[in-house]
Amino acid sequence: MALTLIRPVPERRSALWLDALILLGFAALLFGAASVAREWRQPRNLTVEIDLSLAALPKYALYTFARAWIAYLLSLLFTLLIASWAFYDQRARRFILVALDILQSLPVLAFLPVFELPLIALFPHSNVGLELVCVLAMFTGQVWNMTFSYYDSLRGTPPDFRMLGRLYNFSWWSRFWRVELPFGAQGLLYNSMVSMAGGWFFLTITEASTIGNQNYRVPGLGSYMSVANERGDIRAVVYGIVAMSLVIIVVDRLIWGPLVRWSRKFKLDDFGAGGARKSSLQLWLARSAAAQQLGAFFQRCKVWLVPPPHPPTAEESLVPPGTPPVQRGRFNRGLYYVLLALVLALLGLGARRLGLMLAQVEGSEWLIILRDAGLSFARVLAAVILGTLWTVPFGVWIGLNPALSNRLQPFIQFVASFPSPMIYPALLFLVLAVGGTLQWGAVLLILFGTQWYILFNVAGAAAAIPNDIVCCAGILRLSGWRRWRKFLLPAILPGLVTGWITAAGGAWNATIVAEILVVHGHPYEATGLGAYISHATDSGNFARLTAASLVMALIVVVVNRTVWKRIQTLANERCRFIT
Repeated sequence: MALTLIRPVPERRSALWLDALILLGFAALLFGAASVAREWRQPRNLTVEIDLSLAALPKYALYTFARAWIAYLLSLLFTLLIASWAFYDQRARRFILVALDILQSLPVLAFLPVFELPLIALFPHSNVGLELVCVLAMFTGQVWNMTFSYYDSLRGTPPDFRMLGRLYNFSWWSRFWRVELPFGAQGLLYNSMVSMAGGWFFLTITEASTIGNQNYRVPGLGSYMSVANERGDIRAVVYGIVAMSLVIIVVDRLIWGPLVRWSRKFKLDDFGAGGARKSSLQLWLARSAAAQQLGAFFQRCKVWLVPPPHPPTAEESLVPPGTPPVQRGRFNRGLYYVLLALVLALLGLGARRLGLMLAQVEGSEWLIILRDAGLSFARVLAAVILGTLWTVPFGVWIGLNPALSNRLQPFIQFVASFPSPMIYPALLFLVLAVGGTLQWGAVLLILFGTQWYILFNVAGAAAAIPNDIVCCAGILRLSGWRRWRKFLLPAILPGLVTGWITAAGGAWNATIVAEILVVHGHPYEATGLGAYISHATDSGNFARLTAASLVMALIVVVVNRTVWKRIQTLANERCRFIT
């Protein structure tokens, strides 16, 4: 018998240049954080002079990047807490969902006076108030989509998974980390990408705003582009677009790309983890001793935070299938009613203040608001329909093809993340070149800002379809319209409805920027509620701003309750995968 010598696999040598690069990255991160903190502690300056030179762009990009990620972390924390609260507390659910509907329907300009005036007064000696205003404005532009997505994934978590959690006596923390967050990881990640794009959509407004006769401006890419457009400096506009593009590319390659590949291991089937390929960045980091030490440290922290589950005992394994789950301790009823009383008191004070402001709006002004609302509603509806026509087939295509998604995802993420208002002047030029006007051209501008909500939700839903279901559809030889009707549309419907809801809310917000543009000092305006709100904000007429924002919120809430809610209930009841 011949003996075969088995050669030992040589250990992968650590690359010193990668270790040095990682250490330089950490040093740059620390210096960047120190620079941002120093900017926040500067003496208060409501209108910072913006330097349009190329040398100032790296600093402005750093400030904008920091605000965006602080807003995202706040949005993620809000999403996990509020969505879980709405799912587990039936008494609070109806109020939370209605409140989320109303808040996502309010335009960003309606939040700005609420944030700016108190925060600026709270921090009279530093820029902290203005910086927090920018962060909270970005927060309001991205958090609602993420919250609805995670709540939708909680509702769709298979009952068998929850039963296993009870069988293993998972605490709420272990259930969150081992059942709920992995199941909702893909949808939450796709919606995080498009939500950050939504936060950046109003970058020029949040970093350079006007309320009444007072201008507010902080250093950043948004204020840089705003000043460049006001002065008609084409070279500065190009510099700003290139800088924003580089920020988006870096974020995609270093953060979103690896996270998308990592999330595929949570796919709901037996081969989801096997299809998760490592990115080039992960393979490079595997050659770094510093990265390996950091990975080992985070793994120890994970084991400490989320202990491994203990297998159930023999007695626990014999629990009859019909046994109801163990009732956990409920929220203290007395404290609950105290909080409810406080909320009702605040609502009462707010309603009184709202009534006094609305009383200042004349009847003829209400007719103008309703007319403008009807025109904006038509544009929003047209934008959602047009966006659905191409995003559904394209989203399913890339969602079912991981290799194709890996190639196209950077390009799609770049286009979706780029703040559309920065290229609105170019789009307006195209509309005018074909003989159009902003009255109907605003639909194109709104479409560029909202279609990505539908695309990312559809792609996330398609990527989460279990492989065994896809194989069954192939075995049954479903093709053409039959394949869409029997398989694809039911599979993506929960995600598609979430995309419709968030796209409609984003479209209403986009009307503020799309219905009124100032290019090289020349104003272009389309009659609509967005233009009305912009004029009310610029003139400091808070009564008209409140009335128009209230009408916009009522339209969105009524449509959500009467149309989207019914479709979403149908999708959750009949189009969910049950293991």
